[in-house]
Amino acid sequence: MKKFNIRKVLDGLKEVSSSTPSVQVGPQENHLFHETLQSDHFQLCKTVRHGFPYQPSSMAFDPVQKILAIGTQSGALRLFGRPGVECYCQHESGSAVIQLQFLINEGALVSALADDSVHLWNLRQKRPAILHSLKFNRERITFCHLPFQSKWLYIGTERGNVHIVNVESFMLSGYVIMWNKAIELSSKAHPGPVVHISDNPMDEGKLIIGFESGIVVLWDLKSKKADYRYAHDEAIHSVAWHHEGKQFICSHSDGTLTTWNVRGQGRPIQTITPHGKQPKDGKKPEPCKPILKVEYKTTRNGEPFIIFSGGLSYDTVGRRPCLTVMHGKSTAVLEMDYPIVDFLTLCETPYPNDFQEPYAVVVLLEKDLVVIDLAQNGYPIFENPYPLTIHESPVTCCEYFADCPVDLIPALYSVGSRQKRQGYSKKEWPVSGGNWGQGTLSYPEIIITGHADGTVKFWDASAIMLQVLYKLKTAKVFDRNRSKEDKGSTEVSDEDPFAIQIMAWCPESRMLCVAGVSANVIVYRFSKLEVTTEVVQLLEVRMQSELNETDSPDGGGEPTSAHHTPGASPHTSGPPSQPSTSSNNSDGGNMPCLKVRSTPLKQSAGYQVDLVVQLVWVSGEPPQQISSLALNSTYGLVVFGNSNGVAVVDYIQKTVVLNLGTVELYGSNDPYQRQPRSPRKSRQPSGGLCDINEGSATSEDRCKSPTSVLLSVCPPRGANPLDHRDNSFSRSRSSSVTSIDKESREAISLFYFCETFARKGDSTLTPCLYVGTSLGTVLVLVLTLPPAGEQRQLQPVIIAPVGMLVRLKGSVLRMALLDSSGSLLPPSFDPWFEPNVTTDGEEKVPKRRPVSVSPSTSQDLSESQYAVVCSEKQAKVVSLPSQTCIYKHNITETSFILRADVVQMTQGVCLACFCANGHIKTLSLPGLRPLLDVNYLPLTDMRIARTFCFTNLGQAMYLCSPTEIQRITYSQETCENLQEMLGELFTPVETPEAPNRGFFKGLFGGGAQSLDREELFGEIAAGKASRSLAQHIPGTGGIEGMKGAASGVVGDLARARIALDERGQKLGELDERTAAMMTSADSFSKHAHEMMLKCKDKKWYQF
Repeated sequence: MKKFNIRKVLDGLKEVSSSTPSVQVGPQENHLFHETLQSDHFQLCKTVRHGFPYQPSSMAFDPVQKILAIGTQSGALRLFGRPGVECYCQHESGSAVIQLQFLINEGALVSALADDSVHLWNLRQKRPAILHSLKFNRERITFCHLPFQSKWLYIGTERGNVHIVNVESFMLSGYVIMWNKAIELSSKAHPGPVVHISDNPMDEGKLIIGFESGIVVLWDLKSKKADYRYAHDEAIHSVAWHHEGKQFICSHSDGTLTTWNVRGQGRPIQTITPHGKQPKDGKKPEPCKPILKVEYKTTRNGEPFIIFSGGLSYDTVGRRPCLTVMHGKSTAVLEMDYPIVDFLTLCETPYPNDFQEPYAVVVLLEKDLVVIDLAQNGYPIFENPYPLTIHESPVTCCEYFADCPVDLIPALYSVGSRQKRQGYSKKEWPVSGGNWGQGTLSYPEIIITGHADGTVKFWDASAIMLQVLYKLKTAKVFDRNRSKEDKGSTEVSDEDPFAIQIMAWCPESRMLCVAGVSANVIVYRFSKLEVTTEVVQLLEVRMQSELNETDSPDGGGEPTSAHHTPGASPHTSGPPSQPSTSSNNSDGGNMPCLKVRSTPLKQSAGYQVDLVVQLVWVSGEPPQQISSLALNSTYGLVVFGNSNGVAVVDYIQKTVVLNLGTVELYGSNDPYQRQPRSPRKSRQPSGGLCDINEGSATSEDRCKSPTSVLLSVCPPRGANPLDHRDNSFSRSRSSSVTSIDKESREAISLFYFCETFARKGDSTLTPCLYVGTSLGTVLVLVLTLPPAGEQRQLQPVIIAPVGMLVRLKGSVLRMALLDSSGSLLPPSFDPWFEPNVTTDGEEKVPKRRPVSVSPSTSQDLSESQYAVVCSEKQAKVVSLPSQTCIYKHNITETSFILRADVVQMTQGVCLACFCANGHIKTLSLPGLRPLLDVNYLPLTDMRIARTFCFTNLGQAMYLCSPTEIQRITYSQETCENLQEMLGELFTPVETPEAPNRGFFKGLFGGGAQSLDREELFGEIAAGKASRSLAQHIPGTGGIEGMKGAASGVVGDLARARIALDERGQKLGELDERTAAMMTSADSFSKHAHEMMLKCKDKKWYQF
């Protein structure tokens, strides 16, 4: 073991920032550490974003590369390939993406935005970048069309004009189709914005332009005039061609579909109202809702498919949004769970002039992505392999664990695979483009999300992917049936009574504990076997903090449940003190405690209920929400606290071991002279889920919003409870002791189980529980545990408060214990064992399981430990057993810390903090030297505060929207390896052969007519466009972006292409130089010849 030298202590102190001086106390101890972590081990960058794109607005598909792109209302772009290949990009302006168009099989994408800009994205690099942008100044973009294998992009505008852009140079062509020239005298009024543009599949020289008012024009690009005009008296939403180019179909605002012959003037050849009721007297059907989009896809060996969204009858009130598939005489109406944003039909060929052979429909909904199999009867959907169900029920809390035990993910996957639904399509998922990354940094990572409906989801987050492993429904424990009068008056269903508030999980023992908003705690064990629990074991706890009851030694009152062994009759009744209808009185309308089910509960393999603990109403007032939670599998204890006090439950014996008010934890050493509160004083929920959307949310409101936050564990000192009207974090967190009443509301903010020196000067390690409070105090409780085995079942656990360890500014957020060398001492745990193995019909007694020895007991007891404590404002390192503060660092003066974690990096241990002002900081341990300080994210959303988590090996995550998880890393090593870990979007694929025209079509015409667009739209023929119309902006993803493309096939191809471009450029320059030399030689020869002719007949003396 290393020896430490006191003389060098001052050197360690100098390393800490001068503005936040460290404090060194206790010169009799040696505290010099060789800290291996340096600032160059840290770098902050985003890694990957998972989940459903929030507020989607548009979609596109590359049928050759098989890549799907989705644009959102906030300017985000999400690209999906095969499962595990995802990419996120962002337009800087943040404007909504109104349309996306792939350059099919070219590794590029065009996006049109609501701010009238068009962008070209390069997808041939792992992180796509913009190559060119074009910003329109005088006209608003309404529709874009890029024909297959064309470099000319048609852009329709609100004024009814069509402009043409060269996608290679992103310059406007001088060729413009003006609205008045297109319609001429066919209409007296302006035809409205352009809603559709597409070229005839059989003749690229004919362009169909649909105007909103109902006029459709077939424009001849060569002759620059309209061939035909088709007028209808209902507004048009979309147009679709038959692949032979002789017919097209339009969808209208009255729910009708009209079919037109290209050469037919005047009337459509067919008008149908698919969902309209047909009157018997031959009149027109009743109008229906608009058909927003229609697609017309042909098959070689059968009837064509007509697929459309919308068009339902107006009398179908409350009916869900539908997609209609018409195939021959059959019409299938497919109901969707959410409104349809867009849909695309996936076809076998990218060529528009061939039989389309549709095989699937991708339907983009407001909150889901559905893919329908058109080839199977009944149109089943494909099982979606992407992690798009994060928001299935709104996320209320989450935890992140990196470097988990290796057997954990397979165990969760095996029980989760049994939960999968049946009835999906048997075919492979059709979006299959791209390749996975080649990253070498892979270790087991698990994300756990708690949801508003009481579900807990476990996700495999290894290797920057995300896949759901297992789903636990905690609401099954409770009775959902309520009395009729209760339902009518409280509307509990709107308030998410089962919402998860805090989760505590021990990955090694697989014990799980969750606290819900209804002041309940559920303890779960993991089992691979199915079991039926006859009676759910229930404990009820009374927690009250009426300080005028000072004569009672047990400030929280006696627990209502007596000590009983698992074999005894468990307690199953509801709260005895108050009926559930007591929520109807004037106590603020809070919801009553939930009723635990009394019928047998069938529990499938996975997490199974071991014990339910409920806080009950006291004196007509509801229990305060639980603000902190912890469990330890070695000790068999669960501890939880709120603004009233702390309760410790022995989940092995199913008893309450301790139930104390916060004041009683101090004993006679209470630093605050607290006075009793009036028992009728209005009581505020200690902190819990508060609405982040509604400005009217006050501290006394219960959460009515599913996207609610658990931000602080008590109303802050010196300030009113958090007011969300300005949705900001400018709250006062004064540490001065001013209000007696507020101090008496000290809440429990943190628990930490450990084996340490309980008292000053102790020489032996004792199991302890550290309790952190909202006033910055850390209190110590000593645990006396019976020996393992049978005695652990029978003898009581004894817990005794021994006083205060340390005080800090602000609420205590995180604690950890280091050994004498500065290494992290994790809390002890028991390895997992199967709880349902039976011998002769009796439950296996836990005495047979191996009990692990705490890591701290193996060290030399003469050496010290170090307790790391972090609060909202500062961090301190306390030497044990002397209990002297050896390091102190004020992390933030003007803001406060929202999340802090002690994390294990590859090179050592550090303290990672996320501040409300958006700064992410890391500090060395135990020296508290600042290593990283990055202004990462201005905190505009409470969701981020509620869901931000750090974990080991430099990983962190938060919910960046209600539907998406953003993962980041603060490790230099991960940042360096990120390029390799990311997947490739673009892979070299041969473009399918064009359809064969056939001998007779080639002989007599009728095949596809090609068009030299360059000749029509180029600068020579069309001239230059007006400079004031649009502004060209070069992008950042040009040659430099491509040079930084990933290694691998795509990178090599990109480099080869660049090299060829450069070589071609040089050869071109050489050609030009040679041509110039030849011109100059010709000129010289010509001049020489003229001179010779002039001088031929002259005599020498004439010169």
